[in-house]
Amino acid sequence: MNKWKGKSKGTILGYQIFVWCIKNIGIRSSYFVLYFVATYYFIFEKKSNQYISYYFKNRLNFSTLKTKLSVFKSYFVFGKVLIDKTAISVGLRNRFTYEFDGIENLKNLLAEKKGGVLISAHIGNFEIAEHFFADIDFDAQINLVTTDQEVTAIREYMESISVKKSNIKFIFVKDDMSHIFRINEALSNNELICFTGDRYFEGSKFLEADLLGKTAKFPAGPFLIASRLRVPVVYVYVMKEKNLHYHLYARVAQNIKNRDSQGLLNSYVQNLESMLKKYPLQWFNYFDFWDDID
Repeated sequence: MNKWKGKSKGTILGYQIFVWCIKNIGIRSSYFVLYFVATYYFIFEKKSNQYISYYFKNRLNFSTLKTKLSVFKSYFVFGKVLIDKTAISVGLRNRFTYEFDGIENLKNLLAEKKGGVLISAHIGNFEIAEHFFADIDFDAQINLVTTDQEVTAIREYMESISVKKSNIKFIFVKDDMSHIFRINEALSNNELICFTGDRYFEGSKFLEADLLGKTAKFPAGPFLIASRLRVPVVYVYVMKEKNLHYHLYARVAQNIKNRDSQGLLNSYVQNLESMLKKYPLQWFNYFDFWDDID
């Protein structure tokens, strides 16, 4: 069984190639390179193909032909997302357009002066959100809660090529629970805490919920913490659409009782499921998410 280990794939060389292509042939022309990259993954990444095929065929009920096409398209779209993120980092923000859907929910959250929790997922391109918040006078510090395993050379490389230093701070999950103190400190300063709620890895605490008709494990941390903080919780996604256009969604978690982590998870899963059905190619979890493949 291939479970997520807390660390994403990728190499600095791949990003360096993207940067060269973007600077020398442009963003849209760089997409052409992805036909070769997606073809490679489609042919040789047998395990990833098996897991993402299960998502398309067994959970979304795609036909066999549509499943195969969707596997290829998934790699292709993922490559586009990475190129877009790289292009924006090197100063090409003005090439993209952005649509805000529910941004008033984030503004209201900040107006309450209590901080807030954002929960996202590994869909779309949430990492570029901060580059667009300036368009709406979104003056807030975002703290991304993540694991030590995700501290990679790729992140350091992206920071080195960025024309503008990222405003996102990272809070790393520690065994001594010191991250809890940093989260509380950030909230007391009316800052935002962001989690991704769709990747559980072996050895960590988990909760279970049905996603697309099948029970799956989700990391307990985001939902345990968010349900106990007594601050607003907003689900946020940044989804790629046609051409160089992105769509930001922000939805408030409704009717969540204090300390009801399972209730919060159920609400999140329902919201995530609606996004997956609208953007089926943009969920980039290439592992055995449902524990259903031998």
